[in-house]
Amino acid sequence: MRSALIRQLTEASHTVRSVGTALEALREVAQVGFDLVILDLGLPDLDGAQALKMLRGITDVPVIVATARDDEAEIIRLLTDGADDYLVKPFSVAHLTARMAAVMRRAGRGGTTTGEPAPSGALRVGGLSVDPLRRLAELDGTTLDLTRREFDLLAYLAARPGVVVPRRELLAEVWQQSYGDDQTIDVHLSWLRRKLGETAASPRYLHTVRGVGVKLEPPQGPPPVPPEALMEQA
Repeated sequence: MRSALIRQLTEASHTVRSVGTALEALREVAQVGFDLVILDLGLPDLDGAQALKMLRGITDVPVIVATARDDEAEIIRLLTDGADDYLVKPFSVAHLTARMAAVMRRAGRGGTTTGEPAPSGALRVGGLSVDPLRRLAELDGTTLDLTRREFDLLAYLAARPGVVVPRRELLAEVWQQSYGDDQTIDVHLSWLRRKLGETAASPRYLHTVRGVGVKLEPPQGPPPVPPEALMEQA
């Protein structure tokens, strides 16, 4: 199957590099700039789901998982762990190339799903600035280190300040999925809150409206005092 994919993707004008183990894949991804990774879960040295987590630790490159597992809970777990899409075997090369084009388009290589930027190029909500064109997010002048999915989620919400965005809409527009588990959104919101210096219990920018969705709005009141400042005062 791998040989057939290599041949047909090469014939379709893609430059393809192929390896047979997870460790080789990690080494290749760390050394070479790829546009996309197709990850088979049936690897000889590591479980593919574990390899996916390790990939996400070193790169935000789009990943399509090829799997023989069609269990919904397993697929949701893979998407939550960082997969951008999945295909259940057997599948045709035409199906794969269509998914590849869609994933790369969503990744910014052929369009974006983050909405229209303001004339200045940046979306501003309080002390938060999100520039979809440069894919740059800053909080009070400090650049945020966001994964690609975290940035897409933040940018989508920043383009609709104060609007409660339903979870179904987030799944459709940010994840490009017609269905899924709310846990996928909750996990990314948790990571995003951590980087914005807030929690679900004490939100500043990201507010969950129970049973409805999520909204991004400027914080009310002064920003929190940094922990180091409290230590100096003490």
